Amino acid sequence: MDQEVQRANVSGNLDAPEGGFDAIMQAIVCREQIGWREKARRLLLFSTDAGFHYAGDGKLGGVITPNDGECHLDHNGRYTHSTTQDYPSISQINLKVKQNAINVIFAVTAEELSVYEQLSRLVEGSSAAKLSNDSSNIVSLVRDQYNKISSSVEMKDNRTDNVIDVKYYSRCRNTNGALQQTNRCEGLKVGDVVTFEAHITLLQCPTDPRDWQQVLQIYPVGINESLTVDIEMLCSCPCEHPSDPEYRERADECSNAGTYKCGVCECDGTNHGQRCECSALDSLLEPGMVDACRMSNASEECSGRGQCVCGVCVCERRPNPDELIDGRYCECDNFSCDRPGGLLCSGPDHGRCVCGQCECREGWTGPACDCRASSETCMPPGGGELCSGHGTCECGTCRCTVTEDGRYTGRYCEKCPTCAGRCNEFKHCVQCQQYKTGPLAESNECAANCTLFVPIPVEKVTIDEERNDNKCTFFDEDDCRFEFSYNDSDQDKVVVTAQENRECPPKVFMLGIALAVIAVVVLIGMAVLLLWKVLTSIHDQREFAKFEKERMKAKWNTGENPIYKQATTTFKNPTYSGK
Repeated sequence: MDQEVQRANVSGNLDAPEGGFDAIMQAIVCREQIGWREKARRLLLFSTDAGFHYAGDGKLGGVITPNDGECHLDHNGRYTHSTTQDYPSISQINLKVKQNAINVIFAVTAEELSVYEQLSRLVEGSSAAKLSNDSSNIVSLVRDQYNKISSSVEMKDNRTDNVIDVKYYSRCRNTNGALQQTNRCEGLKVGDVVTFEAHITLLQCPTDPRDWQQVLQIYPVGINESLTVDIEMLCSCPCEHPSDPEYRERADECSNAGTYKCGVCECDGTNHGQRCECSALDSLLEPGMVDACRMSNASEECSGRGQCVCGVCVCERRPNPDELIDGRYCECDNFSCDRPGGLLCSGPDHGRCVCGQCECREGWTGPACDCRASSETCMPPGGGELCSGHGTCECGTCRCTVTEDGRYTGRYCEKCPTCAGRCNEFKHCVQCQQYKTGPLAESNECAANCTLFVPIPVEKVTIDEERNDNKCTFFDEDDCRFEFSYNDSDQDKVVVTAQENRECPPKVFMLGIALAVIAVVVLIGMAVLLLWKVLTSIHDQREFAKFEKERMKAKWNTGENPIYKQATTTFKNPTYSGK
């Protein structure tokens, strides 16, 4: 691919848009030259950083011949009609894409992304994605777009008018779910099988009888497969004309009140019904009795569970003779009520189903007659308030409340594990009597204030819910945890069981930790200094050895320095005679 890109000819033009539509058209229609396979998913990648020319722009260069949508490549793969035919239109591109089942990917820069996103909405099976300026993300872009295309399937058809209507239904991957109206399924993987149902409805008959026979093609977008449906519209039958031997006016089959043709009755203005048996003169209902069988304009005829006969709904019969459908509009039944435990209205002893609602018998209530009407089951065995005064009785069961003190539980809301109770009252006495701690640690104060009980020491505190024991847990000023339980069921005596020893966290010698930290810091500092000194000494020794080695190798020249001058200068007086 890199070699093909390098060998490609590069041309320039004076305006910004490019002739990419010519390239797309030729790549689609020149199937043999390009090498498109029949049984393959076909992807066409179009990469650009500019806009595009389309039909009509050729007039600027004097080219007025419309594009014919045919292949015009020579043996070298060059387009030969660029100066003789106009650019293709968007509709031509879309038509060829549909005919050849091509998935076009527009890889464009950020500046042109919005334009090509709008173009992708007009070209079936195409998509647009952002290409970086240096095209470094081209591989990941193609991979992501291919995964997006291959993980979804969309059904389309070739309808061009409003004569017929096609609606698609599918369960997609939810094989056990209900059919939903959709022509697209996403999130598919290799091996997944999805089924589509197409419901075809004739909306109106074409005025031209030649259009009463049409061919409808249903196909998945981007896949070269299709389902061909031959449609024959029965817009006119010979049996509708008086010349047909079965055509009879005021026929016996129509109660002598209509015309029998094509096997059905066409009633006169005063009668209606399947056999014209219903007369508007004999009832307050007008012709078109179907409205008299609907609860509202939006509802179905006889609620979809019966037939309208002369303005009266005749309800369907169920296979089970005990199940009945009744009501003026067949809106009621005796089998669609709630079934707790599989029993209709909780069983015949609790209630019966009347028009879709449970009608409870005496002593039972609720939407499914599964709740007792009385509140006796919410009364504590020993008497007292309903749900111990801490809840409400619903359906024969106490629903406990949450208060500021805590959350109440139990069958009769008689328990409150999170409530403080008398824990705070007994806390200080347990501390001073069992652990000799707390604000009453002084023996005189403890003896004077704690006379109600003497705690019984145990290794581990346990409670007996049947005896209504209450458990208390606290942390004292030493951050030690201690537990005790009390039972005050007997108004004259309080039994307290306390943990024998407190659970205290281990003591931490802070001074030792601080000294150890200081010592570690000092040792680390000294080790760093020592290491620095050793490294510096080694470096200096290496430098000195290198200097000595270079000095020994040096060879000194003993010649005179030409720029050297003596420190003294001697002058002679020419007139001096030496005397």
